[in-house]
Amino acid sequence: MKSAFAFRHVAFEDLGSIAPVLEEHGFRLRYLEAGLDELDTTETRAADLLVVLGGPIGAYEEASYPFLLNELRVLEARFERDLPTLGLCLGAQLMARALGARVFAGGRKEIGWSGLQLSPAGAKGPLRALEGVEVLHWHGDTFDLPRGAELLASTDVYAHQAFSWKEQGLALQFHPEVTVSGIERWLIGHAAELASSQIAVKPLRAATAVRAPALAVPARRLMSEWLARVG
Repeated sequence: MKSAFAFRHVAFEDLGSIAPVLEEHGFRLRYLEAGLDELDTTETRAADLLVVLGGPIGAYEEASYPFLLNELRVLEARFERDLPTLGLCLGAQLMARALGARVFAGGRKEIGWSGLQLSPAGAKGPLRALEGVEVLHWHGDTFDLPRGAELLASTDVYAHQAFSWKEQGLALQFHPEVTVSGIERWLIGHAAELASSQIAVKPLRAATAVRAPALAVPARRLMSEWLARVG
């Protein structure tokens, strides 16, 4: 089977609904835990696929979380070799930074469900599967679009929600992977952030119960098409 590694920053933010798609495309997935496992290895630099998952820290906080530098080095090495790389939320921000763009705190939190505004490039590629579909946003940081990257999607809150890097890199600021069962761990793990942002748990849980099942099929279609493209 082809090798796939996922850098995981908190246990409850995993690949969720899109994990089975990797198996369908012949990947054997292995999670590496940031802060515990060695991330910058020959295997991760050369893997058939690398996924960098989300987390509650900033892509610019290496003074507090030194392992971020290891992640950046792996990403830079993979971009030099044009190897398939996927970033979700924090992972997308780390991809942007590894490509030389600025990552910074935004003006407001974007937490909850809403649709995407696809760019012409986004509407022609795998992201067209999400046209008219609401996705989960959960971030307060944002990033400049890296030079040479192609913008794929925006929202009214943040202009840079997704970008591609050549054919091999896909960065998604939002969360296509979330599931109804998995969201409960998010609500617990991010309880302090929800409280400080004055976001009520019950409405967010109720919205996820309706919208996550509607997202699952198009999210799988998105990932399946992208994986087929990157080979």
